[in-house]
Amino acid sequence: MASSEGLDETRDRLQKHFAEASNDHNASKWSALWTQEFTPWDRGLPNPALFETLTQHEELFDDSVFADDSQNHRRKRALVPGCGKGYDVMLLASFGYDAYGLEIASGAIEGAKKLSVDEAEKYPAINEEVGRGKTEFIQGDFFSNEWESQIEGGASFDIIYDYTFLCALDPPLRPAWAERMSQLLGNKPDSSLICLEFPTYKDPAIGGPPHGLPAKVYVGHLSNPGKPLDYDDKGDLSNEALLTEPAKNALVVVKRWKPVRTHDVGEDTDWVSVWRHRA
Repeated sequence: MASSEGLDETRDRLQKHFAEASNDHNASKWSALWTQEFTPWDRGLPNPALFETLTQHEELFDDSVFADDSQNHRRKRALVPGCGKGYDVMLLASFGYDAYGLEIASGAIEGAKKLSVDEAEKYPAINEEVGRGKTEFIQGDFFSNEWESQIEGGASFDIIYDYTFLCALDPPLRPAWAERMSQLLGNKPDSSLICLEFPTYKDPAIGGPPHGLPAKVYVGHLSNPGKPLDYDDKGDLSNEALLTEPAKNALVVVKRWKPVRTHDVGEDTDWVSVWRHRA
């Protein structure tokens, strides 16, 4: 694990880099970091907590291949926004999902496409009868619908996985983040948004990215997608936001736990939560 001094230096560099807001959801700023090969969030492998979720909590998810209304068998679709080099995308494909990685930075997409070829053998099918799903990497803005035409079968996903995506966004984008998650998540009984909550340990007043994300941020915004919520001058979400009735387009948590294994940076502080549309 990096020393505390090294972590402080990384944090300071990121905060200075993102100090001035941009009008492109920071696309140019993220692209610059990939060009500079300064990617401290890249751990070189999928998060072990996602593997644990898919194997130790399999009761939450039906098979990754199903028969549609016409009795045609197709693979379920998974989306990883802010996918980086795509390690988690490739892991989801190994479980049989057609997995899509979305990135705003061209450097990330280039790296992901290369890695998916160079390291494909590291991600064999978990179940040989089900086989591997495909992996596709798309450059696009999560908050725009322009990229959706590139999704075979339509941009409705059976699994969406968020790790180091919400924490990378400027806090004013959180209502739109929750609204897009509600829009993009499919309506099957097991359609699930998997959030690996990180960094829960960080004081929101410090700023980011990564921005501190206590659990109530997920609860508040996913209960009220698209609705601006009140924060104090230290970046802390008002507790009153948690007392409102969930909106019709809300996502509700069905299970939450502390993973046994995760990346070192989130050890003992990461949480996994699974969210679905209201019944």
